Amino acid sequence: MPATEPVNLKEKVRRLPDKPGVYLMKDRLGRIIYVGKAKSLKKRVSSYFQRGRARTIAQPKIRALIEMIADLDTIEVKSEPEALLLEGKLIKQWRPRYNTDFTDDKRFLLVRVDPGEDMPRFRLTRIKKDDRSRYFGPFAHSGLLRRTLAQMRRQFGILLGDTFPKKLPDGTWQLYDDVREELYGAVNILTAEVYRARVDAACEFLEGKSREWLGTLRHEMIAAAQKQEFEKAAELRDVVFALEETLRKTRHFERLDPTRPAGDEDALRELQTALHLAAPPRTLECFDISHISGTFVVASMVRFTDGRPDKDNYRRFQIKSFIGNDDFRAMEEVVGRRYRRLVAEQKPFPDLVVIDGGRGQIGAALKAFVGLDAMPPPLVGLAKEHETIIFPDERAPLNLPLTHPGLQLLQRLRDEAHRFANTYNADLRSKKIRESVLDDFPGLGPKRRVALLEHFGSIEKLRAASAAEISAVPGFGGKMAAALHAYLQG
Repeated sequence: MPATEPVNLKEKVRRLPDKPGVYLMKDRLGRIIYVGKAKSLKKRVSSYFQRGRARTIAQPKIRALIEMIADLDTIEVKSEPEALLLEGKLIKQWRPRYNTDFTDDKRFLLVRVDPGEDMPRFRLTRIKKDDRSRYFGPFAHSGLLRRTLAQMRRQFGILLGDTFPKKLPDGTWQLYDDVREELYGAVNILTAEVYRARVDAACEFLEGKSREWLGTLRHEMIAAAQKQEFEKAAELRDVVFALEETLRKTRHFERLDPTRPAGDEDALRELQTALHLAAPPRTLECFDISHISGTFVVASMVRFTDGRPDKDNYRRFQIKSFIGNDDFRAMEEVVGRRYRRLVAEQKPFPDLVVIDGGRGQIGAALKAFVGLDAMPPPLVGLAKEHETIIFPDERAPLNLPLTHPGLQLLQRLRDEAHRFANTYNADLRSKKIRESVLDDFPGLGPKRRVALLEHFGSIEKLRAASAAEISAVPGFGGKMAAALHAYLQG
């Protein structure tokens, strides 16, 4: 049994029904690390916790999974086919780290169209990269897909992956220099703009075909499940869900943004690899606490999108829940406030949250998510002394080379959060210094000071006011207004 197993885990397993369903394994932080289906929840889940099983399993991945299980949830369903479908949906939703077969399947063909090419071609691939290309698929029936692409070449006059067009001296392009010009019956010499219109039309056609094939695949999947051919049904299910996701993410065909440095993309990919993330972290948010000897405690949150500052989404916080110097409590407060708002507004969490600090600050951030009853996004700390990356789980701290693009991105993010927090701190201190001039005026209590600042908005506007304007503030007679005006002008 895992060393971190809660006291009630054995009892949970003992009470499971002998019915079909889906089980969700969790680690000690409450994160879902594995989703599985079962004909009998009781028998299947109990098998994980047989005495000494983790030591006798040959596969390191399964041993590691068993050792990390600290809690579990189950969902009972009516039949094994229903469990099969629910398992797929939950894997897609949660992307657990130990369900790699489904989330990273490379067996089926996709169609890739690269907007970075002057004359984009329709090419077959089995690997979907996180680049700026447009993908269609995956497709389970390769023969049907190849016939469809051949049809599209004739119908729309597009290029497939085995053809290389030639640019002519006048800037136009020649698609073919052989008999295929006559075979395909489309204009052979044309501009890149005219050809791109063909590509747009072909993409719309292929998207429609994809939706048509999706319906066929769903019927095949259900039929296989009803025949109890669950291995085939699971394979088709994977294709159905992947194809559905591709169709949801379909976007208009566009060229690469020439203003975006390639280095940003490289840094995101390097960071994905170093932190073992499911995808490059295109949205990052970083928190920093700033104070001067425990006074003027403030916090900042900065956001980077695609490796660049997204200043419209910067946020700054004054600490409200306590007075004093406690970085951990301050971090818990501001992280909770930030993501409580996102939850209320039904907005997605960022792909990666970065905390300026070490294990204590990371623990405070996790505590905030526990208070929200929300699953935290990927979360790391960056300890400045040695630029060490701290993880919230059992992983050892990570020190990347200072030349590592991913680390340099984290440093830029952290430094921007630090700058933004310090700027806010300085603004508050300057405001306090300006306002403290009222403390030395005799007979001016807290209520009158507040009334003055609420009425004029700032010390500068109060200095510019006349004695008559000051006397209009509740609580000020003509004599006191004149004395205050003289004091401020002195």
